[in-house]
Amino acid sequence: MTIMIQGGALMSTNDYVKYITQTFVKHFDQPKSERRELRSKRKDERPPLLYHWFGVIPYAFMMIFKKRR
Repeated sequence: MTIMIQGGALMSTNDYVKYITQTFVKHFDQPKSERRELRSKRKDERPPLLYHWFGVIPYAFMMIFKKRR
């Protein structure tokens, strides 16, 4: 059985389990403060929820209504 991971690579089940284990261990070897910092950094880089769900359309409407005021 092969499994496709992010990036489109195919892996066997054993390789996939090894990859998941390495990722898990790498994550928990980091200090807790570093994990929190990384999480907050990723959260800040994420697009706003409204934009993520509905695209540019809500922002276009907001811009139109702002110009009218």
